[in-house]
Amino acid sequence: MERHIRINDFDYPLPEERIAKFPLAERSASKLLVWNRGEISERRFRDLGDVLPAGQLLVFNNTKVIRARIILHKPSGARIEVFCLEPLDPADYERAFSVTGSCEWSCIVGNLKKWKEGYVAIDFDFEGRTEQLRAWRIGEGGREQRVRFEWSAPMTFGQLLEHLGRIPIPPYLNRESEEIDTTRYQTVYSKFEGSVAAPTAGLHFTPELIDSMRERGFGFEEVTLHVGAGTFLPVKEEDAVRHTMHTEHFEIRRSTLAALLAKWGEITAVGTTSVRTLESLAALGWRIRRDGSPAADRVVGQWELYDLPADFTGREALEELLAYLDREGLDRLKAATQIMITPLGYEFRIVRNIVTNFHQPASTLLLLVSAYVGDDWHRIYDYALGHDFRFLSYGDSSVLMR
Repeated sequence: MERHIRINDFDYPLPEERIAKFPLAERSASKLLVWNRGEISERRFRDLGDVLPAGQLLVFNNTKVIRARIILHKPSGARIEVFCLEPLDPADYERAFSVTGSCEWSCIVGNLKKWKEGYVAIDFDFEGRTEQLRAWRIGEGGREQRVRFEWSAPMTFGQLLEHLGRIPIPPYLNRESEEIDTTRYQTVYSKFEGSVAAPTAGLHFTPELIDSMRERGFGFEEVTLHVGAGTFLPVKEEDAVRHTMHTEHFEIRRSTLAALLAKWGEITAVGTTSVRTLESLAALGWRIRRDGSPAADRVVGQWELYDLPADFTGREALEELLAYLDREGLDRLKAATQIMITPLGYEFRIVRNIVTNFHQPASTLLLLVSAYVGDDWHRIYDYALGHDFRFLSYGDSSVLMR
């Protein structure tokens, strides 16, 4: 099928002063725009339990943002910033954070032109001794460089990042990370390290709000999708269909799949990363129906979900996945996704409602919102701009229900 999307049709004026540079003092005090089948109203985020239909199952992304930015220096003194994106050796996130001595990562390098050859380093104190971290570029690379790290201290790479790294707040905040970002650029339920950007729709939740909603009969489940820097990549093509989506790795437990099946039709995704994870399950379920397995590479392709049979439901996909895990004796599913959800006839097979922040103009995330609400995204964003809503990662929220 021929596909075209004029990205300029998804642009809107976003004044700099509407971008929230810092979080509110209280997470759940943020504003909440409610879009309910075309009707727009306004609440506070702490009222989410009054807004959502009773008994909904909310799905969080429990990934944790790592201190992925490290400042090193050449022997000449030149400052080099290394932004760790994805582990290469070891390639598994869990092993990558527990390794000692050395490892290799895919990185974005700031001031790259000053780092032609040799190593960059930083000295640091650890248990009363001066230790050193060194880094070398492996090969040439393009936007992303392969970087080898070696360190002398008896600590894991995860501990090293905690000791030396900085939280990688979004580039559009146009400021250096500060102490407040250490706690507030994490969700209260973050668990598994691996993201270089927070799943920001969840930043509004507090333990008290979750507890009160649970007491009222709401359910909560978690998936893990590690958010990559590609989430900030602008769509540079006039035709957004030519934009290449980044790959993000995710994991979901068997018990969560069973809960999704039990609450079929009552699933609320908290954030676009949860949406992408849940919707990707439909493609994996169809592969099992068609081939008997979710395929060796398990990367869900950018347009794969558009080619699924119209009568293959998300319920059937979950049933296929559960049966597959039971046959294989597995307690969780690990895969990766490149899906691009757009208003080009995308059919949501698993997600019923969406909680999400307000996204950048002409972004793939705005395309996802448009796929769900249609042309009403104009009314939603006009309302938010006209009623003092704060935008982007530290901004206000919306709940979309159709």
